[in-house]
Amino acid sequence: MEMTAKISGSVAIATLKGRFDAHEVPAVAAWLQSSQQSGLVHILVNLEGVNFIDSTALSSLVSGLKHCREKGGDLYLCRLTQPVRVIFELTRLDNAFTIFPVEMDALVAFSTPC
Repeated sequence: MEMTAKISGSVAIATLKGRFDAHEVPAVAAWLQSSQQSGLVHILVNLEGVNFIDSTALSSLVSGLKHCREKGGDLYLCRLTQPVRVIFELTRLDNAFTIFPVEMDALVAFSTPC
């Protein structure tokens, strides 16, 4: 899996490509933890190139979501491929996460007060 990370304003963004499975979770979990320890509580994970996701990867995203919300932030997802969207729907995690079709929509949502 490839992961590229950047910061846009107050939002940490990771773009993932390839298989997001137990072998790749440590790198993503470390990035999530590092971002949160740096004070970034608005996190966006772009799954545009992910063609497979397993339960360990889902768990790492849920954990990241929990930690963001505990600190008054949120973790959004965007650009889910069809195979990944099906997994989110089957596990009903599509109800737990805010999912956007494109990255810009998520960035706008972060900047819009509730």
